[in-house]
Amino acid sequence: MDIDRRTQQRASRRALLLPVYVPTALLGFAEGLLLPTLPAFALSFDVSFAVASLVLAAAGIGTLIADLPAGMLLGRVGLKPTMLLGAALVGFGTLALVAATSVNQLIALRLLAGVGTAMWGLSRHAFITEAIDPRQRGRAISVFGGINRIGVFGGPAIGGLIGTWFGLTASFLVAGLLGIVALIVSWIFVQDTHVAVHAERHVRWALVREMVRSSWRDLSAASVAQTFAQMIRAGRQTIIPFYGLAILGLNAGQVGLIQSASSSVDMILFIPAGYLMDRFGRKVAAVPSFAIMAVGMVLIPFTTDYLTLMAAATIIGLGNGLGTGTMMTLGADLAPPGATGEFLGLWRLIGDTGRAGGPLAVGSLTDAVGFEYTSFILAGVGLSASLILALLVRETRVADDTAFGTGAPPGG
Repeated sequence: MDIDRRTQQRASRRALLLPVYVPTALLGFAEGLLLPTLPAFALSFDVSFAVASLVLAAAGIGTLIADLPAGMLLGRVGLKPTMLLGAALVGFGTLALVAATSVNQLIALRLLAGVGTAMWGLSRHAFITEAIDPRQRGRAISVFGGINRIGVFGGPAIGGLIGTWFGLTASFLVAGLLGIVALIVSWIFVQDTHVAVHAERHVRWALVREMVRSSWRDLSAASVAQTFAQMIRAGRQTIIPFYGLAILGLNAGQVGLIQSASSSVDMILFIPAGYLMDRFGRKVAAVPSFAIMAVGMVLIPFTTDYLTLMAAATIIGLGNGLGTGTMMTLGADLAPPGATGEFLGLWRLIGDTGRAGGPLAVGSLTDAVGFEYTSFILAGVGLSASLILALLVRETRVADDTAFGTGAPPGG
């Protein structure tokens, strides 16, 4: 029986390869291409850090706006249409950056891509949540997050070099084309199914409300931790290129190499992170993750050149890698059966508040108090996430047949 179950689990994970993991790697690489070039392109319009950070935050804001509608759309039309529409918006919204001639156009196009990211990300998350045994969920989701990190690993270095050699907008062209390839792969391999639709919409939302009512203390603490966790994660993608470009005088290629070095450490930890979550508990991975990120963030204003900034960024990458999939797994654990799409839409909305707020906070605080205090504040945010998870959030790992937040797949 155990052998049969393990065989089924491996088959389930393999079934995610083409419909989920390959498009994720393509879009992750496309995202990585933009990390060094989009900040440089925004600053090329001679705007303040606050305005430039709005360009970087716009995708997160678009995702924030679309999270709940995406959850409802998933419940109404199913997995494949939601995923395809999301991939199309990301791909074509990124491709159109090539023709942008103003900051306002950049913001609008990134908002559009963010809406697509909400649809794409939620449909993938819901599919994995219901397709994988909860006892294997940490590993499956950490692989999902790790594959995205593999894509992001090579993207910044290559994007920076493309931007340096062929112009910043050339990286937008390549990223947009990769998004369209991800759309085609999803169209071919994703099964047309209605994931997470087990009841009428009002019944599904009633399940979510009951979950919130019965577990509001844990959910409140988890939600604050989720917000802070995503804030430091998004903030690092803003403060590192801004500091490198504006303070250290680095070019896009050098900034891209720094971000790729950080991502390389990040990338190699997704398998250990998944093992830790499933074997010892979600908090064993999550708590040290954000504390380590806070340490790296504190070091940024003390860096003086290319190598020292790379060292600080690598420490941040170490922490982020240890936390691969932790927040997604926590959300999947908490999701009530029969209302997966709605709950995960709400969960992603909470996280995307931090994801959108991170870049905005970096830009506004940098203009107001400088990079040093901005770095310290972000470190405090990361440390707060770690402490909240350690002290106020219950462990959600499935042990034997018990779990907090059932989130089990139908029939399993």
